[in-house]
Amino acid sequence: MTDETLSRQENNGTKPSDNDGESKRLLAPQASQPDSSSTYWESPAEPRDQILTVEDDGDFVPPFSWAKLWQFTGPGFLMSIAFLDPGNIEGDLQAGAVAGYYLLWLLLWATLMGLLIQLLSARIGVATGRHLAEICRDEYPSWTRISLWLMAEVALIGADIQEVIGSAIALQILTRGFLPLWGGVIVTASDCFLISYLENYGMRKLEALFAVLISTMALSFAWMFNDARPSGKELFIGILLPKLGSKTIRQAVGVVGCVIAPHNVFLHSALVQSRKTDPKKIGKVQEALNYYTIESSVALLVSFMINLFITTVFAKGFYGSEQADNIGLVNAGHYLEEKYGGGLFPILYIWGIGLLAAGQSSTITGTYAGQYIMEGFLDLQMAQWLSAFITRSFAIVPTMIVALMFDTSESSLDVLNEWLNILQSMQIPFAIIPLLTLVSKEHLVGVFKIGPVLEKLAWTVAVLVILINGYLLLDFFMAEVKGFLVGFLVCAGTGFYVSFIIYLASYRSSASSSWSSIELSQRVASTET
Repeated sequence: MTDETLSRQENNGTKPSDNDGESKRLLAPQASQPDSSSTYWESPAEPRDQILTVEDDGDFVPPFSWAKLWQFTGPGFLMSIAFLDPGNIEGDLQAGAVAGYYLLWLLLWATLMGLLIQLLSARIGVATGRHLAEICRDEYPSWTRISLWLMAEVALIGADIQEVIGSAIALQILTRGFLPLWGGVIVTASDCFLISYLENYGMRKLEALFAVLISTMALSFAWMFNDARPSGKELFIGILLPKLGSKTIRQAVGVVGCVIAPHNVFLHSALVQSRKTDPKKIGKVQEALNYYTIESSVALLVSFMINLFITTVFAKGFYGSEQADNIGLVNAGHYLEEKYGGGLFPILYIWGIGLLAAGQSSTITGTYAGQYIMEGFLDLQMAQWLSAFITRSFAIVPTMIVALMFDTSESSLDVLNEWLNILQSMQIPFAIIPLLTLVSKEHLVGVFKIGPVLEKLAWTVAVLVILINGYLLLDFFMAEVKGFLVGFLVCAGTGFYVSFIIYLASYRSSASSSWSSIELSQRVASTET
């Protein structure tokens, strides 16, 4: 029985009779199952084993359960780290210092746009049982697949450089300058071994580490918020009343551009695989999506509050000051120390602890994303430690070069950070467009294909983000690009860039090549023989 027949019978309210048991048996996991009383299961021997949810028959959606919500809690908080990385923190502090409280409404709406994209990423992961990079590998031609992989790797390297440098800056602050920037890079690079170690003890242990890091960020920046005591009235006005001035457009673009990280779109679709959900059971898929929606919303609410704390602290301390235009990630701690002084626990160290937690957590998720992207696009299978080492090396080598070149120049490091933001912004279409294209295909996600209203909303968000980043690119290149030859090369590159975006947006793959149809047909055929 084909996928199409199964889907038609489920949609008509009937269930297959003859082959239903056979299909379930074929699709069931081959590994040993936990007791029915267990809520999840972890295997220390195999770090990528899935957490198995309690199984029951039928396609109905079970009622809400707090225990089940806890069981599904984890992937959304790992995903939310990308909203709290050092690049976002720098965008927050610059928005607060230059625009004051006036861009808080945009921070809220940007977070909601990011939530929509991430929920679609989770949807395609749960509904297909595979992550986005794997699906792209099967649905696009070879040259397109390789191009998308290269774009994702470039975006990941750019993000990773910022994250590792952020951690190194935090270590430099906490050691009072004793540890040089390149030394901090070496310390931060060791996180790939931490991942391999923790994964031996199960996914829940790794999620517990992220809970500690996110809690550290929340407490650190909340402490700063309490010390600075920003105006509550101006804060609420900034959230509820949209306002945008000509002098704050660049900061506004930065706030929106930092929200959607290309590698995070691929990552979330893979993280949801840690909970075993049979994509052939409509009720189970819908239940998982319901819980992931709640969990991801709570996770991004926490990230929004942390970003809000950072923005308002710098709005209170530096908006309208002479230093406002000169504050960056490198010197922010020293400006905070000058403004708010010491105290029982100096704000400089609180800032350093929060920045270190942000940098370390984002580098770990970056390593995870790199593994899924490389293995998914290239169909590679290798040892976990080797995959982490290769992925880490892609970022650590250029980051070490950056650390050695810019260790003594704060202004040069800030300029480099702008270039890295541009680099990542350019890759956003190559993650969002495949996601929106594939999640709207019935032969892939079946009844969980997004409807017309949601599809229009998602494409509106995608186009808006792409146009906003396009403005940032245009503004940046007009200011930085000099000379006819360089200008010609930029124009030619822009032509290829736009052409590839149009190709991706208009590409239609054949439903007959669906991995799910082929896979099920092969399994049934092999059993019958």
